[in-house]
Amino acid sequence: MAPVPPEHVMAAMTDRDMAGMMQMDDRAAFGKVLIEQFEWRSDSAAAWQAQAWYGGDYDKLWLKTEGQRRHGVTGDARVELLWDRIVARWWNLQAGVRRDFGDGPARNWLALGTAGLAPGRFDVEATLYASDAGRSAARFKVDYNLLLTQRWVLQPEAQANLYGKRDPERRLGSGLANLDVALRLRYEVRREFAPYVGLIWTHDFAGTAQLARAEGLRADELRIVAGVRVWF
Repeated sequence: MAPVPPEHVMAAMTDRDMAGMMQMDDRAAFGKVLIEQFEWRSDSAAAWQAQAWYGGDYDKLWLKTEGQRRHGVTGDARVELLWDRIVARWWNLQAGVRRDFGDGPARNWLALGTAGLAPGRFDVEATLYASDAGRSAARFKVDYNLLLTQRWVLQPEAQANLYGKRDPERRLGSGLANLDVALRLRYEVRREFAPYVGLIWTHDFAGTAQLARAEGLRADELRIVAGVRVWF
């Protein structure tokens, strides 16, 4: 540990000098890239979920993306660019834009939501979206990291998507469209690198299920997954 300067020297130091000496400058910018899921699924799909952020302790710029590809064709996928601001202990406000691509025509949305740590250490995200033609949507996600040992981590996750009106071109009904419930078990070779296996159950509801069946697709499916989680 570096020696503490005499009081008369510290009194003459600027806030920037003091923060640099104590390594406590909350205005410093830093970033992280997390590939939460990069996996193969038993229905022959490859899927991803990743995010990156850059900024200080109070304000950050976030980039999020998720989707899947099957036989070289991108299915349902999205990317979001969000500004993130701490508004309360453990909770952030997020606002920005989202673009859906893959199946059907691309859709652009404005986004406003919150993300944080709920009691019990559950990671929670809740986001509302608005688009043209009177379209609206909501997305809710919750997950939890259960530390079985210092290296084995069990991660349950649930995600629900709701839409204000039908969008048959993207195979979406109004109301609760789909629910994904997953359970993944990972082994952290290092904190930054962890292969995993798991199960994911996907269920389409109401109009979304009807549109899927009309195209010969299943509205309810249980899949085995295997992948890797990486961050740097």
